[in-house]
Amino acid sequence: MADSIIREEWQLTHQGIALDGPLQTGSLLDGQHRLNAIIKAGIPVWIFVFEGLPRTAFPVLDTGKRRSGVDTLSSTGEKYLPLLHSTIRHVLLFKNIPDSPWSGSGSRIANGRILAAYNEDSDMYREAVVTGRNISKRVFASQTAVAVGYFVTTEAAPAVKVDNWIEGLTSGANLEVGDLRLALLKVPHVQRRGFKRRYSMREQVAMYIKAWNAWVREEKIDKLRFRRTEKMPVPVEVKFDR
Repeated sequence: MADSIIREEWQLTHQGIALDGPLQTGSLLDGQHRLNAIIKAGIPVWIFVFEGLPRTAFPVLDTGKRRSGVDTLSSTGEKYLPLLHSTIRHVLLFKNIPDSPWSGSGSRIANGRILAAYNEDSDMYREAVVTGRNISKRVFASQTAVAVGYFVTTEAAPAVKVDNWIEGLTSGANLEVGDLRLALLKVPHVQRRGFKRRYSMREQVAMYIKAWNAWVREEKIDKLRFRRTEKMPVPVEVKFDR
């Protein structure tokens, strides 16, 4: 919430501050997290204050089910909402903490920020989701990882025609040794003490970007790998000539 305030995304809603008496002397019944966020941000915001609530109301405050990120996107009318939400979230993680873990408390993103990102690039996110669903059937990566990889690479290189890239990954036909699309199709499993470890979302996105960068640069690689100690690769930029 503090981050939302700092980014000027705070919205005035019915949720506010509740006291069991007058503003000057009442005890706080609800709104502690909102007040802490305002203090942390150091920025004043508009918020409703309710005075004189009975103390007996405290146990039933904020006991409803928390609205999920998928619920937030339901008003968009889009299909595949869980995939769309996951794609937007991981694109934001890629842009903000590319070299930090993409799980845990440090990777949380507010629902309002998810919706704002969608509104800025709805067409591109919609295209990324469709591409992720199609390509993931052929490569090692999940639908989300492919969608994220597709989004960030095509955003950085809008002048590159992606038809050949997608066709090579979906059909796998006529790909020569060293073709990065073939390398992406044949990413080896990570073997550890007799069992196969799944690649993390960050590793999957990184290998997609690695393959894309080499393909755009017309480099040849037989095997595609990404070590956990590596930094997230930056998508190659190919802009339109002005």
